[in-house]
Amino acid sequence: MERWQKALDKSITRLEELAKHHPIDVGVLQPVVERYPMQVTRYYLNLVHEPNDPIWRQCVPDPRELREDHLPVDPLNEEALTPVPGLIHRYPDRVLLLVSSVCPTYCRFCLRKHRLGSQGSFNTVHFDQGLKYIERNSAVRDVILSGGDPFILSDELLEDILGRLRKIPHVEMIRINTRTPVTLPERITYHLCRMLKRYHPLYVNTHFNHLIEITPQSSEACAKLADAGIPLGNQTVLLKGVNDDPEMMKELMQKLLTIRVRPYYIHQMDLVKGTGHFRTSVEQGLKIIARLRGHTSGMATPYYVIDLPGGKGKVPILPDDMKRQGKTLLLRNYLGEVVEYPDGAGE
Repeated sequence: MERWQKALDKSITRLEELAKHHPIDVGVLQPVVERYPMQVTRYYLNLVHEPNDPIWRQCVPDPRELREDHLPVDPLNEEALTPVPGLIHRYPDRVLLLVSSVCPTYCRFCLRKHRLGSQGSFNTVHFDQGLKYIERNSAVRDVILSGGDPFILSDELLEDILGRLRKIPHVEMIRINTRTPVTLPERITYHLCRMLKRYHPLYVNTHFNHLIEITPQSSEACAKLADAGIPLGNQTVLLKGVNDDPEMMKELMQKLLTIRVRPYYIHQMDLVKGTGHFRTSVEQGLKIIARLRGHTSGMATPYYVIDLPGGKGKVPILPDDMKRQGKTLLLRNYLGEVVEYPDGAGE
């Protein structure tokens, strides 16, 4: 067993274990983890400075997850956009392959929190169906591996997936969405990077949400990937009480560039059930973008996007670039459809 696998096996999954490190009310939190499982790597938990700080809020269960927030379980309508199990086809030329339902650390704000940890880490039958679907659809040129976290798979299994995708002539590029550099940096080994290097053009998007997450270990993990010629992007989720401060967000974007990670997206919080307390207003997101534009390098200024309900696609938002009717925004997607989006911060 590799070092990263041993570290993963030692992850904290029980509230009684967590209580040995930080003061929590096990009785209050038990119903939360029964509905939404908890898993935190010891590395990531060690980044917590105090309860309710930005790292704590991302990984420690919160009773507010069980409040009725009137948000849907599947806000992006992924189930309806799943022609075969484990594959989401939302845009004409790209698909999302869900190759894992497990992550090193379960983020409490996750879009797929209702399904994480509920199935095996990999389903070969589902992947075979997804592969055949891609083979039949020649318009698909871009395949994104997601989950869960693809890097939770062994090098051998991941290489099998990449090799089979590379044999499909119309697949031009492969992207991997992962948070392991942030939550389990020891997973990024030289062996993994040498293997990935064989499947260019290949891109990795990771997920730093706060300056605290940029450590010597996570920086080294990103350096290994970059040295293998893999372009790195970052998708930050705007989270209340975590990173909704314009100055901190500017520092995060600048620091990412120093570890060779290009800021790609700042996501408005998805409208997913159990996460309402993380929501900020769109106005706050626009304040952050205004603090970035012209005040720092264009390379440090990502797109601020809203992923529209119903699977209508991502829409980039700029100051003075939207229409409002009270607390409802009217946003136009890539198909020219005008979609209503409810604005407002969570409690």
